Formats: sequence, structure tokens, C-alpha cells
Amino acid sequence: MFVCICRAVTVDEVHEHCDAGARTPDAVSERCGAGEGCGTCIERLTQIVASRTAGRVATTSAA
Repeated sequence: MFVCICRAVTVDEVHEHCDAGARTPDAVSERCGAGEGCGTCIERLTQIVASRTAGRVATTSAA
């Protein structure tokens, strides 16, 4: 199913970007362009990212 029609981005693609480290809709957008066209998909994109990343903690290296 498409999340973003303007950029032909699917739910599976959004999941892949989240699994690869994208933790925000903006991060997903930077990787695939979702949300950069008409903007209709932003709410759905936000929901998918929140659901996919729930409970995941971003890790950083201590320097």
C-alpha cells in the first residue's frame, strides 16, 4: 500500500527506512522523499514511523 502517492513510497519502504535507523518522519522523508510533495501523507507517515519505532531507543557512542 502506498503511503505517499507523490513519491510512490510504500508502507514497506517506510518500514525499511525505520529498520535502517530513521526514527522520525523527517528522517524517513530525507531518505525517500515521502511527505515532500502535497503533504497529504504526513499524518499517515507519522503514524507509521511512531508505530514502527515504538520502544526503540536510539543509541549513541560515548566519546
